[in-house]
Amino acid sequence: MYFKDLYMMFLSSLLLMICVLVGVAFLTLLERKVLGYIQIRKGPNKVGLIGLIQPFSDAIKLFTKEQNYPLMSNFNLYYFSPVLNFFLSLFLWMCMPFITVNLNFNLSVLFFLSVSSLGVYTIMLAGWSSNSNYALLGSLRSVAQTISYEVSMALILLSFLILILSVNLLDFIKYQENVWFLFFMLPLVFMWVVTSLAETNRTPFDFAEGESELVSGFNVEYSSGSFAMIFLAEYSSILFMSMICCLLFLGSNLFSLFFFLKLVFVSFFWIWVRGTLPRFRYDKLMYLAWKIYLPVSLNCLYFFFSIKLFIFIFFL
Repeated sequence: MYFKDLYMMFLSSLLLMICVLVGVAFLTLLERKVLGYIQIRKGPNKVGLIGLIQPFSDAIKLFTKEQNYPLMSNFNLYYFSPVLNFFLSLFLWMCMPFITVNLNFNLSVLFFLSVSSLGVYTIMLAGWSSNSNYALLGSLRSVAQTISYEVSMALILLSFLILILSVNLLDFIKYQENVWFLFFMLPLVFMWVVTSLAETNRTPFDFAEGESELVSGFNVEYSSGSFAMIFLAEYSSILFMSMICCLLFLGSNLFSLFFFLKLVFVSFFWIWVRGTLPRFRYDKLMYLAWKIYLPVSLNCLYFFFSIKLFIFIFFL
């Protein structure tokens, strides 16, 4: 029986990984189409019907291109950083709350925070091991940005956790059966979305890949499959953060079609922001994290904690 459970867990995890990768492929297509229409042009429309096979042709092109290695790079770290980055972004999906024999566990929020914080190291190592000034600058900016916004992200998440008194993502579904957290935590929801944009290195916070000043940042020395893995890791993180947004404040029931429609809408919002907003200035980004989001999220945390304490003392 034990081995059957292990086998089913492995099989369902593998199925989840495959579905995530297919989702990532079509998310890139959606992004290129939406950005095309925002800029009043067509997106990919030649490969297959309305460009539906374009992501797969891109994958074949990227993985069959010649791989070049910088002569002065620290080869082992340079080679394995994108692989580890890709692995960590997929490993994050293990805390998606399936109500099956899959890896659903009571500490899934802590698992999410722990694994997402490890992604910083792969970016840092990718930039440093390339032995290029541009790559190092890009990775330093990215690491500083990610670490800064992880602090406020954890504090915002704590406010949600205090409301449900649990660190299991499944409990968010149970507590939002009648009313979504979106309606009475609106300021925190806005802060969470902006923090998620900064965490996934997306416009208007894409300083790790500031093409205009850093020639594509930490991934400038990567090509072929390594570049594709960094690319896949980024889009997998976008899908994952969209899923977390749906669970936290959009009251998602995993068994309903509406959960997936909400997931598509939030992912579309990520792309919409990219096509609409210009890039922030870097010092303003840091100012926003440490001087605005940190105090506000701490005050919100005290507020929700005091409400919970008040209810506990006077009504229980």
